[in-house]
Amino acid sequence: MMTDHRVLATYLIETPYPLERAAQVMAGEQSTGTFISVPGETRELKARHGAEVVSIQELGAYSAPSLPECYLPPGMDKPVYRRALVKLSFPFHNFGPSLPNLLSTVAGNLYELREFSGLRLMDLDLPEPFAIRYPGPKFGIEGTRRFAGVYDRPIIGTIVKPSIGLPLSEYGSMVRELAEAGLDFIKDDELCGNPLYASFEQRVEVVMAEIERAADRTGKKLMYAFNITGDIDEMRRNHDIVLAAGGTCVMVSINSVGLPAVAHLRQYTELPVHGHRNQWGAMTRCPLLGMSFTAYQKLCRLAGVDHLHTNGLDSKFAESNESVAQSINDCLSPMLGGYTVMPVLSSAQWAGSAATTYEAVRSLDVIHLAGGGILAHPGGTAEGVRSMQQGWEAAVQGIELNTYAEEHPELQKAIETFGRK
Repeated sequence: MMTDHRVLATYLIETPYPLERAAQVMAGEQSTGTFISVPGETRELKARHGAEVVSIQELGAYSAPSLPECYLPPGMDKPVYRRALVKLSFPFHNFGPSLPNLLSTVAGNLYELREFSGLRLMDLDLPEPFAIRYPGPKFGIEGTRRFAGVYDRPIIGTIVKPSIGLPLSEYGSMVRELAEAGLDFIKDDELCGNPLYASFEQRVEVVMAEIERAADRTGKKLMYAFNITGDIDEMRRNHDIVLAAGGTCVMVSINSVGLPAVAHLRQYTELPVHGHRNQWGAMTRCPLLGMSFTAYQKLCRLAGVDHLHTNGLDSKFAESNESVAQSINDCLSPMLGGYTVMPVLSSAQWAGSAATTYEAVRSLDVIHLAGGGILAHPGGTAEGVRSMQQGWEAAVQGIELNTYAEEHPELQKAIETFGRK
């Protein structure tokens, strides 16, 4: 069915060619064109199905290419590599409300075009039919808070460490200690799915038994995100195991299973989906290749994750605090239908991370994960949890961390241990 709907895609490009020509190459490659005109490529067909160049904003010129193997125009001895923001408009009826075919269009062969020494998808504007086909997170921030029983503050959590190799016999005591310490959330590490030494089903049984016992004693049921990543049928089986055991969250490695698999999970899940973005660095670390998180998180939201990893400020990964803050704010910015997704902050986080985080994003709607920042606290796990809560209390009240720590020994120990690295 022909419609007037369009998809707008914004790209950062670098090329030694005239910018107008480079943009037209992009539009042709991803719609009706090829390297030479072919029979049937009529003016009418191009008018109905061709991509259009909406705008070109030149950004600067450079003497060296960002990426190798850019083909130089004949006779160009001293190329100048110009950068620009290019916005292309694609007819919606070329692919319809389909995530796989959307990706083939806006992030397909473009990256291989020899005219470019850099090309990166920066943003997407999608028409309403995508919201009908992909209604987004089933639970989102409100549903996650309802399952976790945590309101008016960040959800504080940790990651199972060591990431892989922990014997099944040690899971119970670890979860018991964390649950009784008042922790809100635990997630499997992405490396631990269904290992032979501690099968998924066995792990769910052990973990949920301890969570239920702790809930009976404390009145608070800890949320645990079990890593159900696997083949399509395996994911459904794993989801059902968690649901039957009384679990309240499942985790999936988005890039390992693909967006269509996540969208399939969203159709039947009865639990919030914790979206892990491992492999993301390969898609984004080069600033003139891949895609920005602004575009990526929109695709993940369409697929239906309820939580999405963003990194944390001052983390161990190669991402600036400015980029991390932008990623968190991207997740919290409403899109089609007004829905958001819960940002998940992790990597080298501790109680002191709350101040810089809150200053940057001014929101409590985050899951803040600390591995060593909780588990390696010198006062033990319970004090590690309390220190994280105190870090956020200080941040929200606008009290300097060391001042707040004067009357909060758990926070003081965290500063002495983690704040002087």
